[in-house]
Amino acid sequence: MRNGPLAVVAASVLWGTAGTAGLLVSADSVALAAARLVIGGAALALVAGAGLKSAVKPGLLLGAVAVAAYQLCFFAAVSRTGVAVGTVVAIGSGPVFTGLLSWVLHGRRPTRRWSAATAAAIFGCAALIVGGGAEAGAGAGAQAGTEAGVQAGAQMVVGVGLALLGGLLYAFYAVMAARAIGQGGQSNAVMGVMFGGAALIMVPVLAVSGVGWIGEPRALLAVLYLGLGTTALSYFLYGRGLRTTPVATAATLSLAEPAVAALLGLVVLGERLAPVSIAGLVLLGLSLVAVAVPERRQGRERTPERGRTVEEGRTLERELESQP
Repeated sequence: MRNGPLAVVAASVLWGTAGTAGLLVSADSVALAAARLVIGGAALALVAGAGLKSAVKPGLLLGAVAVAAYQLCFFAAVSRTGVAVGTVVAIGSGPVFTGLLSWVLHGRRPTRRWSAATAAAIFGCAALIVGGGAEAGAGAGAQAGTEAGVQAGAQMVVGVGLALLGGLLYAFYAVMAARAIGQGGQSNAVMGVMFGGAALIMVPVLAVSGVGWIGEPRALLAVLYLGLGTTALSYFLYGRGLRTTPVATAATLSLAEPAVAALLGLVVLGERLAPVSIAGLVLLGLSLVAVAVPERRQGRERTPERGRTVEEGRTLERELESQP
């Protein structure tokens, strides 16, 4: 796999910083997501160069729509749940939704381990909602009464719902990209089509939302980092990684993102998680690792020299040894 896994991990680390960087800007989440995609998508399209036109296919165009919608869901979720919870649910649920999409689109039925891990992930998300909502409600209740606590809990529920929708959209465009690259498409061109298309979709959104806030030096630096760093560079690396890294391995390595996001949320931003939320994060992480790691199929591996399974090779060896 050479340097493929390292490229995927590097991309995941960059993704994990997006939520924290986004909160450093006072702009509306929709405007921020639009600016990020316009800058990052344009950069990826330029990198793709002449190969961009030949890579345009219906699946990738649908992926472009999913990319645009995902950005909106992600920032809207983080603003309601906090960086740690929002990012873990949005990106961490990606492998689960990928399993579902593989079943629907490719007929690959989920295994028992996948089903058990998915159930554990659902319980983990429930713990995040209960723990986060309870903590937010307690703080608000101390200041403004029970009604404020109920509103805070409702914000958490809405935020987690948006994060889950983002996870589904993420899984869809990841599956589309992996399939295109697996069919021989250039990774730069595949990413250029999806994110360049998403950039075109978001240009009107950015125009309506307004760009006056980008005039502030702090906002300009943040949006440039989000566009060039957490979008263009990260997906350039991710596409390169998919060339030599199996999709299941890449999905496992991408779980480095919520770990980075959680660390930044707790250490840099001073976010606090209730014990129930922490337990939910741990349970969700473990269950998603179980989903992402491929199951080992014994006795059916093929030897690269002859294209036979190990079992067939051993049978042939025994037959040759028995001959006079």
